[in-house]
Amino acid sequence: MKELVVSMAKALVDNPDDVVVAEVEGERTTVFELKVAESDLGKVIGKQGKTARAMRTILSASGTKIGKRCVLEILE
Repeated sequence: MKELVVSMAKALVDNPDDVVVAEVEGERTTVFELKVAESDLGKVIGKQGKTARAMRTILSASGTKIGKRCVLEILE
């Protein structure tokens, strides 16, 4: 799952080397904290948050398949 978030983020940004994903795992929920370069933050969020929402939807759908709730947090 972490690789999925990393690959989606690296495809969107200008500085793929600055993409960092931290995984915080709980019993039923896994939180993925995404950090990107400040100049790339707008590209990851998208207009009115549509890109971020799409990334969260993909992550949630793949999490459902393995029986876990997955949450994506974009850190500034």
